[in-house]
Amino acid sequence: MISAIRALLQFTTTLPLGKTAPFEAFVSNSWIYPLAGYLIGGLSALIIIIVPASPYVLAIIAIGSVIILSGANHLDGLLDFGDGLMAHGSREIRIHALTDRQTGSGALVFGIIILLLSIMALGSIQSTIYMASSLIIAEVLSKWAMEFLTITGKPFHEGLHAILHKEAKIWFLIPASLLILPVFLLPIPLPTIIVAPIITIIITLIIRIIAYRSFGGVNGDVTGATGEICRAAILATISSLLI
Repeated sequence: MISAIRALLQFTTTLPLGKTAPFEAFVSNSWIYPLAGYLIGGLSALIIIIVPASPYVLAIIAIGSVIILSGANHLDGLLDFGDGLMAHGSREIRIHALTDRQTGSGALVFGIIILLLSIMALGSIQSTIYMASSLIIAEVLSKWAMEFLTITGKPFHEGLHAILHKEAKIWFLIPASLLILPVFLLPIPLPTIIVAPIITIIITLIIRIIAYRSFGGVNGDVTGATGEICRAAILATISSLLI
């Protein structure tokens, strides 16, 4: 399990973790995805607590930290997802736009909207403790959403998602869900925390439906985009409920 966690963190973060762990260890245990959320969210939340700055400045730094710690891999998936959805024409044209290396207008629009929503939502939370807790909650649940798509998202082509999906079992949802339980202990009103997983499930299912209709299934870009979109949606929900 130690190898699986190291492989997970080497896959999802840019942290220097020494010798490369066998990726197969994580592939066989992808239910540990939320653990990466605790680390990335926790380190970024620490910035909110220790840096003396205004809420919106802290929000920019914290969201920037999340992106840097994750190597912008999921943000890249969001940009590709935006290009794929904005492409006009057949499913093949949409898949080509999703998987090519170019960045189009759809990518820019999606990237700007999701980043602005994340920053503005987090910055609108005036309490630093609430800000830090909200970021951890959002990051953990966004990783749960990625695991949900890893398990249930039919691949539309060969790739990293297909490898993870092949080894994922439906029962992985049980331990993955158990891993998110500690977020309910964070110092935020419990009713607000309870709403967050509900929003996560709704957003993830909507993205899954859209991906199936647009591309015929899911790939790594769709999974990464789901994480970015869920984080923004969760932060927006929590900030609205805390007003």
